[in-house]
Amino acid sequence: MLRFEQEAWTGGLLHVAGVDEAGRGPLAGPVVAAAIVFEREFLEAEAEKSLAGLDDSKRLPAKRREFFHALLSACPHARIGVASASVAEIDSLNILRATHLAMARAVAQLVPPPELALVDGLPVQGLPVPHRAIVGGDAASLSIAAASVMAKVTRDRLMVALATDYPGYGFERHKGYGTAAHLAALRRHGPCPAHRRSFAPVAQLSLEF
Repeated sequence: MLRFEQEAWTGGLLHVAGVDEAGRGPLAGPVVAAAIVFEREFLEAEAEKSLAGLDDSKRLPAKRREFFHALLSACPHARIGVASASVAEIDSLNILRATHLAMARAVAQLVPPPELALVDGLPVQGLPVPHRAIVGGDAASLSIAAASVMAKVTRDRLMVALATDYPGYGFERHKGYGTAAHLAALRRHGPCPAHRRSFAPVAQLSLEF
């Protein structure tokens, strides 16, 4: 889980960020991105200790994600940026461009800026620093896995808050994904302001209300 970080360190780069997002696929809510830079000494020392088991957030149960989120948030050896792109931005830009915008905003919060960003997935347009795109990176890089957890937990909490603002959709359970229960609620109530109207299932139902 440190191969890509070590390659960058060996090349003379000291500040290497992991970058990932959460929420590209849901029908509702923002897309959230996180960027994290660890001190090299800490990451090498703790990869098999306090950070053991840190993985792609989709592979971790909710309690383990919350555990690592708390651990990372309190870590004095990590700099973290978390940012989002709103539903309005998703609908006006498209989800890919909005995701890249959220990633750029997260990276921009890191001071000093990283010399390299390791990004899960494909190349990112508009990232303010050089980056390396790694397909499946959240399961191959500890820095990306950490960013994955930060983004996922942050977004899940935002969706729980939205469930209070817009009850009846079950956001606290499915987090905006297109589950059968969510689609049934959409058919029953119609879209709310938290829904992405540029997404086909929401757009089709919008015509009926």
